[in-house]
Amino acid sequence: MNQALKLSIFKSKIHIGLMAGLILFAMQSVSAADLADIKLPSGFKIEVFADMNTKNGEQLSGPRMMALDAKGNLYVSAVGSHRVVMLPDHNHDGVADEVLTIAQGLNAPHGITFVGDALLIANQDGVVKVSQVQGSWTKPQAFIPNLPTGGHTLKNIKLGPDGFLYINVGSSCNVCVENEPMRATILRYTIEGKPAGALTTLGRHQQSAILARGLRNSQGFAWHPLTGVMFATNNGADNRSGKLGGAVNDELPPEHLNKIEAGKHYGWPHCWGGSKEIGTQVEDPNFKGVAGFCETTQAPAISFKAHTTPIGISFLDKTNWPLAYKADAIVALHGSWNRKQPAGYQLVRVKFKANEPIEVEDFATGWLQNQQAWGRPVDVAVGADGALYVSDDQANIIYRVSYKIK
Repeated sequence: MNQALKLSIFKSKIHIGLMAGLILFAMQSVSAADLADIKLPSGFKIEVFADMNTKNGEQLSGPRMMALDAKGNLYVSAVGSHRVVMLPDHNHDGVADEVLTIAQGLNAPHGITFVGDALLIANQDGVVKVSQVQGSWTKPQAFIPNLPTGGHTLKNIKLGPDGFLYINVGSSCNVCVENEPMRATILRYTIEGKPAGALTTLGRHQQSAILARGLRNSQGFAWHPLTGVMFATNNGADNRSGKLGGAVNDELPPEHLNKIEAGKHYGWPHCWGGSKEIGTQVEDPNFKGVAGFCETTQAPAISFKAHTTPIGISFLDKTNWPLAYKADAIVALHGSWNRKQPAGYQLVRVKFKANEPIEVEDFATGWLQNQQAWGRPVDVAVGADGALYVSDDQANIIYRVSYKIK
């Protein structure tokens, strides 16, 4: 059997396995008892906004990243059905009326963002654009092509408050020295799709899109509403030890929330942030860089428990929640895959003081029951109604978390 055929069969098996899993989850339904298992602070409630029981709900397969249009409609990327969908709530009752397909036949669609009336979609191999013409959406058109594929292949895209587009490109591996410079980065582009990275290139050299490096997989990012500082979640490497040749330590390395600055290197693959002391970087004893390298890298702003997979982040200034929450952010922890004791599968509140993160505490827990997870939060977004919307790509649900205003 030749190598090309082997590769084709391997890819087919992966696709069949993924689709079988998605079909299994689609057959399951979340009960009131399941929702009752989710514990929230006093005054908050969680409800199903959209799921497989919604009209055309089969299109909501593997929901991931979310965005709002100018009218407040919620859009979601659905990796399992290779679509981007809209979830209108015309009567504003907190329940989606139906699932409407905006674009289909996509290539692992993930991040979505609006630039004016155009919707940009981050496929695994590049960004495409769709627009509305006379009430109908156009077919996807190439916008930013030729992004690296494979490895951590899912990409997010957001329009920053500075008018630039930001895209993450994950690493191709767990721990390695990348041959492709775009790997393990956050990229920056103009709204016309031109590279606008950290360094301005003159003369015959092509402008680089690379804004920051050393980020193994930073799928979620948001900007502080007062300072405009960009904060990005980042997933640390797996199967690491704090000792040379030592046993795998499930508590290493911690996951990170980084303050993203142009031209900075955040340490991967050779360093990770200290889990207790902010401002420190720890060298991986089993994958060292050149002497002194870690001292030149940027430490995280705050850390999360190891292997909990932080993804989506949203600041809470636009919620109708109590004032105590307004300066803070919510982060979705997608959950672990290789810990002896599973962790994550929850929402956490990142508390800020003087515009800096100071503490992480549980906000919503209960998707993990008896060491088994029935749901996995991915992204969080504040809706036009002031509620928090949460995507779950395992239960195929969009939740709505609201506060009972007294």
